[in-house]
Amino acid sequence: DAKATQPTSMDCAEGRAANLPCNHSTISENEYIYWYRQIHSQGPQYVIHGLKNNETNAMASLIITEDRKSSTLILPHATLRDTAVYYCIVRVAHWDR
Repeated sequence: DAKATQPTSMDCAEGRAANLPCNHSTISENEYIYWYRQIHSQGPQYVIHGLKNNETNAMASLIITEDRKSSTLILPHATLRDTAVYYCIVRVAHWDR
Protein backbone atom coordinates (compact mmCIF):
# COMPACT_ATOMS: atom_id res chain seq x y z
CA ASP A 1 0.00 0.00 0.00
CA ALA A 2 1.24 3.45 -0.86
CA LYS A 3 1.67 5.73 2.10
CA ALA A 4 1.34 9.49 1.92
CA THR A 5 2.92 11.77 4.51
CA GLN A 6 2.29 15.46 5.01
CA PRO A 7 2.94 18.12 7.67
CA THR A 8 0.65 18.07 10.71
CA SER A 9 -0.11 21.78 10.41
CA MET A 10 0.73 24.82 8.30
CA ASP A 11 0.19 28.55 8.55
CA CYS A 12 -0.36 30.94 5.67
CA ALA A 13 -0.94 34.68 5.39
CA GLU A 14 -4.42 35.53 4.13
CA GLY A 15 -4.46 36.35 0.42
CA ARG A 16 -1.15 34.59 -0.21
CA ALA A 17 -0.60 31.25 -1.90
CA ALA A 18 -0.60 28.26 0.42
CA ASN A 19 1.67 25.37 -0.59
CA LEU A 20 0.80 22.04 1.02
CA PRO A 21 3.42 19.33 0.39
CA CYS A 22 2.81 15.59 0.31
CA ASN A 23 5.38 12.79 0.07
CA HIS A 24 4.36 9.47 -1.48
CA SER A 25 7.62 7.73 -2.32
CA THR A 26 6.04 4.26 -2.66
CA ILE A 27 3.44 5.30 -5.26
CA SER A 28 2.86 2.84 -8.10
CA GLU A 29 2.26 3.58 -11.79
CA ASN A 30 -1.53 3.30 -11.73
CA GLU A 31 -2.12 5.24 -8.52
CA TYR A 32 -3.48 8.76 -8.56
CA ILE A 33 -2.85 11.55 -6.06
CA TYR A 34 -6.09 12.87 -4.59
CA TRP A 35 -6.58 15.84 -2.30
CA TYR A 36 -9.61 16.31 -0.09
CA ARG A 37 -10.33 18.80 2.64
CA GLN A 38 -12.56 18.65 5.69
CA ILE A 39 -13.94 21.84 7.21
CA HIS A 40 -15.06 21.63 10.85
CA SER A 41 -17.67 18.88 11.23
CA GLN A 42 -18.55 18.65 7.53
CA GLY A 43 -17.79 15.63 5.38
CA PRO A 44 -14.66 15.50 3.22
CA GLN A 45 -14.75 17.70 0.11
CA TYR A 46 -12.92 16.79 -3.10
CA VAL A 47 -10.27 19.36 -4.07
CA ILE A 48 -8.25 17.98 -7.01
CA HIS A 49 -6.47 14.88 -8.29
CA GLY A 50 -3.82 13.94 -10.82
CA LEU A 51 -1.72 11.08 -12.16
CA LYS A 52 1.46 12.50 -13.74
CA ASN A 53 0.69 15.93 -15.16
CA ASN A 54 0.16 19.10 -13.18
CA GLU A 55 -3.53 19.91 -12.75
CA THR A 56 -5.44 23.12 -12.08
CA ASN A 57 -9.10 23.78 -11.33
CA ALA A 58 -11.11 26.64 -9.85
CA MET A 59 -10.05 25.77 -6.31
CA ALA A 60 -6.40 24.74 -6.49
CA SER A 61 -3.40 23.52 -8.47
CA LEU A 62 -1.61 20.21 -8.06
CA ILE A 63 2.10 20.11 -8.89
CA ILE A 64 3.52 16.59 -9.27
CA THR A 65 7.27 15.95 -9.41
CA GLU A 66 8.59 14.09 -12.44
CA ASP A 67 9.38 10.97 -10.39
CA ARG A 68 5.88 11.21 -8.78
CA LYS A 69 7.38 10.69 -5.31
CA SER A 70 5.99 13.98 -4.03
CA SER A 71 3.45 16.63 -4.90
CA THR A 72 2.27 20.03 -3.75
CA LEU A 73 -1.26 21.35 -3.46
CA ILE A 74 -1.36 25.09 -4.13
CA LEU A 75 -4.24 27.27 -2.98
CA PRO A 76 -3.52 30.45 -4.98
CA HIS A 77 -5.24 32.99 -2.70
CA ALA A 78 -5.81 31.42 0.70
CA THR A 79 -8.50 32.94 2.92
CA LEU A 80 -9.89 32.07 6.33
CA ARG A 81 -12.53 30.00 4.52
CA ASP A 82 -9.75 27.66 3.39
CA THR A 83 -8.98 26.72 6.99
CA ALA A 84 -9.47 22.94 7.02
CA VAL A 85 -7.80 19.59 7.43
CA TYR A 86 -6.31 18.67 4.04
CA TYR A 87 -5.83 15.02 3.13
CA CYS A 88 -3.41 13.74 0.50
CA ILE A 89 -4.47 10.25 -0.58
CA VAL A 90 -2.77 7.93 -3.05
CA ARG A 91 -5.01 5.32 -4.66
CA VAL A 92 -6.12 3.71 -7.90
CA ALA A 93 -8.68 5.97 -9.56
CA HIS A 94 -12.39 5.35 -9.17
CA TRP A 95 -15.00 7.22 -11.16
CA ASP A 96 -16.71 8.38 -8.01
CA ARG A 97 -14.67 10.90 -6.08
